[in-house]
Amino acid sequence: MSEEPKPTKQGNNNESREKSTPAADAEKTEEKVPAIDPYERLKIALNPDGSITRLAEVLLVPPTSEEEMSLPGLTVVTKDVPLNAEKETYVRIYRPTKIPSNDTDVARLPIIVYFHCGAFIMFSVDNVFDNEPCSRYCSELLAIVISVNFRLAPEHKLPAAYEDGADAFLWLKNQALDPNGEQWLRDYADFSRCYILGSSTGATIAYYTALLAVGMDTEPVKLSGVILNQPFFSGTKKTKSERKYKNDMIIPAPAIDLMVELALPEGSDADHECLNPKTKSAYYDNIKKLPRVLIRGFEGDPILDRQMELVRLLIRHNVPVTAHFSEFGFHLVDFIDPKRHLTMLGYLKEFLL
Repeated sequence: MSEEPKPTKQGNNNESREKSTPAADAEKTEEKVPAIDPYERLKIALNPDGSITRLAEVLLVPPTSEEEMSLPGLTVVTKDVPLNAEKETYVRIYRPTKIPSNDTDVARLPIIVYFHCGAFIMFSVDNVFDNEPCSRYCSELLAIVISVNFRLAPEHKLPAAYEDGADAFLWLKNQALDPNGEQWLRDYADFSRCYILGSSTGATIAYYTALLAVGMDTEPVKLSGVILNQPFFSGTKKTKSERKYKNDMIIPAPAIDLMVELALPEGSDADHECLNPKTKSAYYDNIKKLPRVLIRGFEGDPILDRQMELVRLLIRHNVPVTAHFSEFGFHLVDFIDPKRHLTMLGYLKEFLL
């Protein structure tokens, strides 16, 4: 069997599972979760005021310097631009150095608004973990990538990150309308072909940002598609995949529970509208307005069942869905496996207009 089954579309989501019996399922369900310290697993420490200290040492990548801009051999250049001074948010813009053109015009490139992973509580746009795939999306897809440095929980509980995503769309609109707007966008971007992309919890932010964006006047910026790479969602009733993979090496059950607790408003449970797409809310009413959606998932991901639930939810609202679920893999496997990343790039090339 190949590692990448034939892509499934329009709700045919390859939902096959390994055969099991009620007794076997019960035995798996009753397995005790080993003593896992979720704070240690997430590499954070809780402070008395409710904030956290982030202990992980992450390699940071600065934007391209003025001196580097002119160096030969660069395929992508970057710059950091303020988004909302009051919120201390900003965006990192990725631009390919080789842009197609004819005798008279330079090609207009699609825009990808990107949201990084990090459990809602970690990382920034300059972390190497997300900087490298953003650079490849930019160079391989020939797109302008705008990575949003949103506010982190628990200091800024959800929906703060979603609101920062909406700010990014309003900022894009302003750049399109302002004769003195951001030059890279004015010179090279096609504002009528804008996509939202995120991975893991970044995909969660991408989804809710899209729900906010379709309810706003963003002309001339047009949202053409939403790309959710292994999105993270929650619920109070554990799914089969969450029970099966509760001892997962990447996101075990205690870590998931802590992520949800730190991200959501005080007193909320896992069915809160900010993390459970099935919960009726103001967000819910905009589902039917969404453009095309691409969803990527892997069999070994504890969140797999919730990703499939989202596919069914979107289809019920007549949203065009392309779903790719692979039998082999685990959460964020494509960040460490170049073959899986290349496969994702292939899906993106097919999806982008």
